[in-house]
Amino acid sequence: MFDFLLDYIAIEFSWPWMILLLPLPWLVTFRQTVSKPSYIAPHLPIFETAKVLGITASTPERNPARYKKALLVLAWLSLVLSATRPTYIGEQIDIPLSGRDLMLAIDISPSMEVQDLQLNGQAATRLHVVKNVVSKFVEQRNGDRIGLILFGSEPYVQSPLTFDTTTVNTLLQEAFLGMAGRATAIGDALALGVKRLRQRPEQSRVLILMSDGTNNAGEIPPEKAAQLAAQENIKIYTIGIGADEMLQRSLFGSVRVNPSEDLDEEMLNLLADLTDGQYFRARNTEELDDIYNLINSLEPVEQETKSFRPTKALYYWLIGFSLFIYCLLLLSNIVTKLTYTLDKTIRSNAK
Repeated sequence: MFDFLLDYIAIEFSWPWMILLLPLPWLVTFRQTVSKPSYIAPHLPIFETAKVLGITASTPERNPARYKKALLVLAWLSLVLSATRPTYIGEQIDIPLSGRDLMLAIDISPSMEVQDLQLNGQAATRLHVVKNVVSKFVEQRNGDRIGLILFGSEPYVQSPLTFDTTTVNTLLQEAFLGMAGRATAIGDALALGVKRLRQRPEQSRVLILMSDGTNNAGEIPPEKAAQLAAQENIKIYTIGIGADEMLQRSLFGSVRVNPSEDLDEEMLNLLADLTDGQYFRARNTEELDDIYNLINSLEPVEQETKSFRPTKALYYWLIGFSLFIYCLLLLSNIVTKLTYTLDKTIRSNAK
């Protein structure tokens, strides 16, 4: 049972030997008592006369009440405990020593609205499927720094690199079509990812780019951005998403069309080759799920961690409590003395 309590009440004392000061007030009191003269004072008749006249009336608080003695003991105990420097030890926290830096760049141009994929047996937009699959991938990367870039006509960082995968997932779910423009700036998105990753320590830096189109906006050519990534030792995985064919209704009935005719697979393949990465083609939800599982195995999560327990000093709480009691007793004595003086004045005036 004692071990169970220690899990919840973990306190260390930096100077435990200070507890030896605890009996100091009683030792001083004992010494004063021993040093008092043991002879009996002579009985003087004048003392009886002074007593009758009230001249020898004792001052207030000559013998303090029991509760005041208890408060004094509690204040001294609190002061001595504060001198031992107690420190609260929090629960253990594990920090990865060498987690990967993964930046996800996701296309949210209006073309991601095409419903050529299925999710749970129902037609779904490409973006909806991406959110579902990428969310599961992010949850598995506990120990890595994950960042999120959303791009259309322009890219922007939805989430910087962070260990907080829950927040990354929340920000991913909040993305909506067209919020970054109606075009597709793949080169600019890669360049932004390289800029963010190059600021991290050179360990294992990975950029995963997903798009369903071709580069038709931005100022930086995708090939140039990939070359910059290779110079910074950043590996790029590219994913082309979209079905090869789907039925589309028209005035003459249903016709088969290729919803991915704008997908530039050659360019995405080149970007991956320039950085020793890989290009993947996702024609349905199952393939996209398999791709992220494969990337998960190609870039395993680092397992080595460093543990620490946060600490919080408690001595100032004990000092504050002790001072509060002393101030309370001091105020009580002042009030008692004022009351006694006022009562004595009233009695003197009455005589």
